[in-house]
Order: sequence, then structure tokens, then C-alpha cells
Amino acid sequence: MIPAPRSSARQGTCRTAPAEPPATPAGRTAGASGEPAPPAPAKPPAPAKQRDAFFDNAKYLAIVLVALGHAWEPYYHGSRSAASLYLFVYAFHMPAFTVISGYFSRSFDMRRDRLQRLVTGVAVPFVVFQTAFALFRYWAGDIPSFTVSLLDPWFLTWFLAALFIWRLTAPLWRIVRWPVPLALVIAIAASASPDIGTELDLQRVLQFLPFFVLGMCLKAEHFSLVRRWPVRIAAVPVLAVALVFAYWAVPRMNDAWFYHTDSAENLGAPWWIGALMQLAMFGCSLVLTACFLAWVPGRRMWCTALGAGTLYGYLLHGFLAKASRWWDWYDAGWVRTPWGAIAVTFIAAAVVTLLCTPPVQRVFRCVMEPKMTWAFRREPRTGAAAAPAGKRTAEKQPSP
Repeated sequence: MIPAPRSSARQGTCRTAPAEPPATPAGRTAGASGEPAPPAPAKPPAPAKQRDAFFDNAKYLAIVLVALGHAWEPYYHGSRSAASLYLFVYAFHMPAFTVISGYFSRSFDMRRDRLQRLVTGVAVPFVVFQTAFALFRYWAGDIPSFTVSLLDPWFLTWFLAALFIWRLTAPLWRIVRWPVPLALVIAIAASASPDIGTELDLQRVLQFLPFFVLGMCLKAEHFSLVRRWPVRIAAVPVLAVALVFAYWAVPRMNDAWFYHTDSAENLGAPWWIGALMQLAMFGCSLVLTACFLAWVPGRRMWCTALGAGTLYGYLLHGFLAKASRWWDWYDAGWVRTPWGAIAVTFIAAAVVTLLCTPPVQRVFRCVMEPKMTWAFRREPRTGAAAAPAGKRTAEKQPSP
């Protein structure tokens, strides 16, 4: 954009700008010698944009909690302590991940490169892992025949389907007046509707929508606010109370409320109970997410680089999580002991950490983050550069 000319009037006096010297031919100095001027020093390349260590640490810790939740699930009915940890983690680990996903989707629009990235980074992994999981289930004997349904996400692939839908709606949330309350109304309406069906796991997509929209509305200073020391100190008793409440709630509460996969009617409750539970779960998850983020380190650590590979750990650990059930790994005697449960916890954390490492990323990048330049049309040339030399285009070309 060309800046507007600066006014030269001062105290009622109009000054005339001095005339510019005549332009000299390229490669010549303005002096009388006429010798070529020395070449201008090259500008240093712009530094690469640094990743935020805080968000990478948060994503890594959240994906570890996802793996721990899956590792603790077989202990749910045999240990009240394990069940309380399971409910405690499920109250905020996916909401936290969804809030962060929304925060990084704030600028998403229908620009060409962002749509391509949505296809290659979300849609393609969904298709690949939906197929891989179906093949794995057939090989393990979990399903009688090999079939792939792209409308029925299985196990972990629901989040990819949800992220695809959420990001496509991102431009709409930027123009509405009250995005978070509107998203909450949609979530409540979904919980009151038992006829939504299982296509694309839409019930869960809509019930988690407020967390994504909230993430879009947040700014960097909001995350800085929760990391202040007064908030960190206050987070400790809040987390402790939440853990005690989870222990109390294990025999008294249906854990399906934490999954957001069913309507209130399907859970045996009237619709208005579902509405109250949606609001209560949103508030509870939001408070626990803030407490979790309050203690996420903001400096670079050994695990910071793993934050870029959380999608790898998320999807790949699903094979081991399901294999442990189908092949009865939890039936071993030592696994059912308290020390065995602790060992399983450390093994799950170590495995998902390994699956986030750069070597694993390099192996699976071809299906997780393929470039796929062959699948997209060339970007059309626009503007005056596409017109013949010395001529201007008659119409203004649209921006890419």
C-alpha cells in the first residue's frame, strides 16, 4: 500500500518540497565519475518463525494424559483409585487439546494454502488411519470382514473428523457477536437430540465445539494470565479438590458424560438434565484446563520438540491400546498389582513419548503430513504480472 502524502502545511505556511534529483541509470552512481556503484549489500534472510515452547509443552503433556487415560481404563472396574484418576484426566485432557487446536485455528480461512494444509494434514490422515484401523481390527478378529466407513470414525479418528469440521466453520465464528454462548447452545441442543446419529461422530463434534470456539477467542495474554504465580498456587488446591470429587463420583456418576458421545436420553436422563450437565461439564473442564495450563513450563525442555509430533503419538498409540485389550495383556498377574499399575503408567507415558520423536515423524510423515503437490492445481498468476509487458489488465484479478 502506498502511503498518503504527508501534509507540509505548518502554522499556515505551505512549504514546497525540494525537487528530487534526476534518476540515474541502473548500475551508475550519481557522481560525475560515471563508474559503476558497488553492489548494495544483500539483506540477511528473515529468521525462521520460532515455535512457542509453552504450546509445544502443553500439547506433549496433553497427549501423555490421553495415553494414560487409555492405559488406566482396564483398571476402572477393579480399582476405585484408578477409576478416580481416569475420570479426573478425562474431565480436561481432550478439552485442553481442543482449546489449543482452536487457538491455532484463529486465522484459518478459505485461502488456498490453508485449505490444502487442511486436506493433507487432517483429511488424508483420517482416511489413512480409518483404513489402517479397519485392517488392524480385521486382522485381530475384532470384525468379521474388512470394511472401511469414512462416515463412522473409530476410536481415535473422531478427533480428525471433528477438527476438519471445526476448521471449516472457523470463519463463521469470527463474524458472530457471541461465539462461545452460541456454541454452548449448539452443544446443549445436540445433547437434547437423540436422533443425530453416528455419522462423523457428530454428537461428540458438537458437544466439544464450545472448547474449540473458546480457543479461537483466546489471545496470548490469556495464556500468560493463567501462568502467573497466584493462579499457579490457586490451581493446586483446585486440582486436589477435583481429584477428591472424582473419587467420590466413581460409584455415583455415569462416566459416559465425560465422553460427550451420547445424548441425555441415551444416558437415561431428561433433556434438561443434559443441558445442565453440558454447562456443568463445560465449566468444570474449563477450570481444570486452566489449572493444567498454569503448570505447563514456558521454557524449552527436553520434551518441547515432541510437541510437534503429538498427532503421531495420538494416532499410533491407538494400535497398542487396542491390542492390549484384544490380546489380554492386562490379564498377567503382575499387571493387576499396585506396582504393576504404576509400571503400566510409566510404560504408557514412555511409549507415547517415543511415538512423538523426530525419527518416528520422519517414517510416517508421508501419510501424516504429505505434500501432495500432484493433487492440486497450479496457483493461477494474478494481477499485473500476468498481463503482457507494457499493458495493464482490464479487470482487477482476485487475490489467491
